[in-house]
Amino acid sequence: MKNCLKTVMLVVTMSAPPLTTLCGQTVIDRIVAVVDKEIITESELQERVSLIALQNRMDPNRPELRNQVLEGLITEKLILAQAILDSIVVSEAEVTQSLEQQLQNIVRQAGSEQRVEQYYGMPMSRIRREFREDMRKQLLVQRIRQTREANLLVSRREVEEFYSTYRDSLPQVPEQFQLSNIFIVPKPDSAIEAQIRQKLQSILDSIRTGGDFADFARRHSQDGTASSGGDLGWAKRGTFVPEFEAAAFALPEKGVSGIVKTEFGFHVVQLLERRGESVHARHILLRVEKGAASDSAATTLLRTLRSRALAGESFAEFAKKYSEDEETKALGGDLGTVTPDQLEPEFAAVVETLNEGDISEPTRITLKTSYGYQIVSVRKRIPAHAMNLEDDYRRVEQIALFFKRNRVNAEWVDELKRSIYWEVRL
Repeated sequence: MKNCLKTVMLVVTMSAPPLTTLCGQTVIDRIVAVVDKEIITESELQERVSLIALQNRMDPNRPELRNQVLEGLITEKLILAQAILDSIVVSEAEVTQSLEQQLQNIVRQAGSEQRVEQYYGMPMSRIRREFREDMRKQLLVQRIRQTREANLLVSRREVEEFYSTYRDSLPQVPEQFQLSNIFIVPKPDSAIEAQIRQKLQSILDSIRTGGDFADFARRHSQDGTASSGGDLGWAKRGTFVPEFEAAAFALPEKGVSGIVKTEFGFHVVQLLERRGESVHARHILLRVEKGAASDSAATTLLRTLRSRALAGESFAEFAKKYSEDEETKALGGDLGTVTPDQLEPEFAAVVETLNEGDISEPTRITLKTSYGYQIVSVRKRIPAHAMNLEDDYRRVEQIALFFKRNRVNAEWVDELKRSIYWEVRL
């Protein structure tokens, strides 16, 4: 749920070229292992060790860490060799889509394509060529793993046996809440909207009569991209909000849109380049600020709905009618069963003060560059408790499946080691 559940962001990394610099030291490459027709180099091993050490706050010089990472790389190469033997294939479109997505993640983390090019010491066009085959191999490994694990299940007997063996070491189930919400975004004053739209129309008219788009973006845009002339870089379908995406993908190269309204405000979009299902666009954004009257109208409505629900009317029906949380309104605002650590801290602090059956006062929720207000109903509070099969069967089942998957994969890798050539050359 977008308004109060935490967003988990995965950090995607990509291997550097064979000769690289780590922690200020130049690594001279050598082969440390051979698996079938693949090799593992010193630079590849050291970069993976450094990355894992950084992510887990470990000493990268620990010999056991190096050995564990080398074992993991050998396992990856063994699985890749088996994928090739099994004629597992991935399409060129899949490779392109995954590569572009990974590159865009890296660009966002680095801040610009220029910084990425500086880091890798090559232009983006070459980076795409250099890493395309690596991406294909990653996808082959993912595909064969998915194929093997797709039908892996645990029976009830296996779950019960697992629970009997490990019950004393299973983690405690934290306190849980069954929640529902009603979320409303304050509406800006129509007169202010008209003024903003008129200002952007003047900018658009100037651009269409020969004005420099980038210059207008630097001077007027209220987006973080203003300093770069509104440049959004390369993005594939699904990256932008629907209204913006529809406008960007409908434009011819160098074309300029009309005024586009999104949740962020009013935009003018220019398409610079197109590459398949990816576009390189820039924009000018003027935000529509909401005043005290807008906030007051939203919170007044929520307080009215809260009072009526506490008096016995259906919270779920109010959510279906009034809530603007598109992910939950059709479900009557149902957020499911959550633990406090799944909630944003500001929201968890509110929920933990409520008893079962309570409904919160309106709470402000930040959404990217915007905000809204919501009320939350606590349908049920489930106290923290030791994990058991009666109340937590699905949790135990998932842990049992995880253990089984690891055991089956370990046995499979042992088989691969007996049937595929591999050698460590330390």
